[in-house]
Amino acid sequence: MAKAQASSPRAPGAGANLPFLYRHYDKAALREALRKMHLIRRFEEGAEDSYMRGLIHGTMHLSIGQEASAVGICMPLTEEDQITSTHRGHGHSIAKGADVKRMFAEFFGKSTGYCRGLGGSMHIADVSKGNLGANGIVGGGLPIAVGAALSAKKQKNGKVVVCFFGDGANNEGAFHEALNMASIWKLPVIFACENNQYGMSTSIARSTAVPNVADRAAAYSMPGVIVDGNNLSEVTEASHTAIERARAGEGPTLIEAKTYRYRGHSKSDRNRYRTKEEIEDWMSKRDPIALFEAELKGFNILDAAEIDAVRSEVEREIAEGIEFAKKSPMPDLASLERYVYTELA
Repeated sequence: MAKAQASSPRAPGAGANLPFLYRHYDKAALREALRKMHLIRRFEEGAEDSYMRGLIHGTMHLSIGQEASAVGICMPLTEEDQITSTHRGHGHSIAKGADVKRMFAEFFGKSTGYCRGLGGSMHIADVSKGNLGANGIVGGGLPIAVGAALSAKKQKNGKVVVCFFGDGANNEGAFHEALNMASIWKLPVIFACENNQYGMSTSIARSTAVPNVADRAAAYSMPGVIVDGNNLSEVTEASHTAIERARAGEGPTLIEAKTYRYRGHSKSDRNRYRTKEEIEDWMSKRDPIALFEAELKGFNILDAAEIDAVRSEVEREIAEGIEFAKKSPMPDLASLERYVYTELA
């Protein structure tokens, strides 16, 4: 089994008074987590800017403000472990090791993209990194994740599967069917709900009968864990525990990460269903990157200069990614019908 993506975890118990994240991961791993959080945000801001300039067509669903949930859930995973994603899945892809050059190329509709420019924003996949793909269908990744987890169990290969989904998917039939089947068969799957408070324009309070998505875990005989989705340490700890449980053959866990998206549902969303005050409150008081940077400084892990260096590194990577996408060739029309199905040798 490959090393966890975060790399170089600390010996458990080091610094017993520190939060979980700082007891289990060393400086290099924590710096990498910060780099990925910045990379996710700047990638999406870069994509948004490119869209406004007419370089990207169609629509996109941004997860700006949700970076800690993507990175925290993926930190304890290995490259062999797998994820399924959502229409709001750019952060999941980057957290699982995607190359932002190929991601930008996919957004730009270029042949160097992950899906050769044919999939766009909602269909990025990289099987080599364990990313089974984003999905434009709400709840569409749930049965896929259960199938992948069943495969892992049958093959006894030790893989764990994480299924990302939003709060809007918890009222889909696929959600209930997936959790029920995963529990019956004790499959190595973690259901990671990123509850950003709104399914399109409808608040979860108006659409869901229980106050928390995690409350529904009890009906399927699995742990239901609620964490602050903007606190990287809380998310990582919940993921670590759930992954250990899954690898031990004890079955699935439902994690609900309470978070918030700063942008609208999609590029066509005018945000008329929530107030500016609500958005600004989350941005000013609960921003996941700002919170993590403050902890890194407070625990004397990274200083201001080191954090600035991370930001500069990310800026260069984003600029290079956009330039790569601009210069990449468009797909050949002759290949329009290719790459739709798996092509056997």
